[in-house]
Amino acid sequence: MTAGPAGPVDPARRPSKRRRPPPGRIAPEALARERGGAIEGLDWLGRPPEAKAGLLVRFLAIVARIVLFGLFRFHVTIEGRELIPRTGGYIVIAAAHRGWMDPFVVLDALPLEPRVWFLGSGPSAFGPRWREALIHRVGGLLPVWRGGIGVEKHVAAARAVVANGAILAQMPEGTVSGPAGTIGPFRIGAALIALRTGVPLLLVAMAGTEELYVGRRMAARILPPTTLAELLGPGWDGRLPAEGSRDELDLARRLTDRFAERLGPVVEELHPRTIDPPDHPRRLRERLTWLLIRKGRLDRDASADITAPAETVAATQPVETDAPVEATGSSDDRA
Repeated sequence: MTAGPAGPVDPARRPSKRRRPPPGRIAPEALARERGGAIEGLDWLGRPPEAKAGLLVRFLAIVARIVLFGLFRFHVTIEGRELIPRTGGYIVIAAAHRGWMDPFVVLDALPLEPRVWFLGSGPSAFGPRWREALIHRVGGLLPVWRGGIGVEKHVAAARAVVANGAILAQMPEGTVSGPAGTIGPFRIGAALIALRTGVPLLLVAMAGTEELYVGRRMAARILPPTTLAELLGPGWDGRLPAEGSRDELDLARRLTDRFAERLGPVVEELHPRTIDPPDHPRRLRERLTWLLIRKGRLDRDASADITAPAETVAATQPVETDAPVEATGSSDDRA
């Protein structure tokens, strides 16, 4: 057994060589210029992130359920609801992130109140001015822009969410690119925020959202609530390194690996339950898969045939859209 940055590390649990996250699909610079700069987190929201679900939020939740589960006939099987804490003030870490439906799966798994706030990509969520205005009015998103000034703004946003008794949700992959039925590389931002807030953590595994059509089956499992100490294990002495230090980054990487070790096998277990036979009708498959997501490279496995036109792929590949310096895991590709 060798010594790690915060104690002994069992060689059997040493993470494999870290893979780089896939390239982003949306260039955010033009959107930022149109808005006079990339305004993030609480600066953009301009108010405390509330835990109470108002009448507008409740009305839109009903509309969303009618559309998703009535009109589109999506079927989401949720396991582990009995494990959800009775009060807010915790962070949700969710994976695998494979489509625009993922935030709705998280929202379906959790109670309407206390509210869930996603730390997610501004360039993906914003588009026309009316859409940004609606999101601002309804809430539920604290935007992240690739190329921002650092993780501090997102830590402040996270602290405000949990201090108000709401729930912060992050998807550490930061993009919907990746093969079905397995997690992709996690960015370390979610772990940094978890370290600096120190609040309980709720891990949620998801599968079946990479391809959408009428009647699509999806699945999610809520894992038992956990803590930093439990995830990092007896090799961690409980001390937090100085913020911004190399030791903090090393500890965040260890925590990120623990997230992946817990979520990965569950995603792989859930995935077969969401697969329909090849001859199963897939009505509106392309339209629903791309409904709230810009077409671009998705890095699916070789069997996937939902692809974008070459000119669209070329236009969307060059720039990653997640948070600065791997600051967050964001719902990167929600339009």
